[in-house]
Amino acid sequence: MDEVSYPGAPPPWPFVQVPGSPRIAFSACGSGELVLFLHGIGGNRSNWYRQLTAVGAFARAASWDARGYGASDDYDGDVTIADFAHDVRRLIDHCGAARVHLVGLSLGGRIAQRFALLYPQRVASLTLVDTRPDTRDTRSPDERAAFLAARAEPLLAGRTPADIAPAVARGLAGPDIADAAMQELVASISMLRAGSYLKTIKANLDDDFAGDLSSISAPTLVMVGEHDTLTPLPLAQELAACIPGAVLRVVPGAGHLSNIENASAFNACLGAFLKPLL
Repeated sequence: MDEVSYPGAPPPWPFVQVPGSPRIAFSACGSGELVLFLHGIGGNRSNWYRQLTAVGAFARAASWDARGYGASDDYDGDVTIADFAHDVRRLIDHCGAARVHLVGLSLGGRIAQRFALLYPQRVASLTLVDTRPDTRDTRSPDERAAFLAARAEPLLAGRTPADIAPAVARGLAGPDIADAAMQELVASISMLRAGSYLKTIKANLDDDFAGDLSSISAPTLVMVGEHDTLTPLPLAQELAACIPGAVLRVVPGAGHLSNIENASAFNACLGAFLKPLL
């Protein structure tokens, strides 16, 4: 299954695959400079359809399925944040883009930061959404335990992603989320592949990278949902302070999935940032 399905879901987006191992699927629309959207740990490329429609009006907008997600291939062995960043390079090479505007949410935001540190010459801009600084994980033992208890432990005990999806979605969303958006989140989490998801959780928690975010020179926008409890405003403020010239914006009424929960405000903010750069 590579498309989210729920009542009222948009039609499936066509996709192509970047050759190589693993093959990486992405959907795209529009023309011009490449803007690539990177989903979070429980997401897939369809989470960005509202943004593809909006940004595709003035740029080439693309969203990927990270390795092990959606229509992208599974892979053997463990994975690292750097592996995801190298996959981004493969995708933009495939698109023939010298540079890319990256928009990453949560884990996607960490991947975007890592890409900017590994391939600084390939970055036109960064938009880091509902995410944390890509440095050594500073979560407390209690925070790490809560993250694992909600996600990894039930799967290791034999439950399926669909079993845990409603509870995980409720923990991510803000109090004002619309019913249709909640259905979308639940459907997205339900279609995860348990094995790949567990490996990504491990990569997210165990990564010991300690990069210097102050070396990032690309224009950077940091966005955070008003009610994001997983990566709340203080973390967004810390992230913005790490990157010279970064601008911070709060998405009203949104939780951890601000692009879905308040798409109109999100798109307006993103467009105001990107258009002068294109």
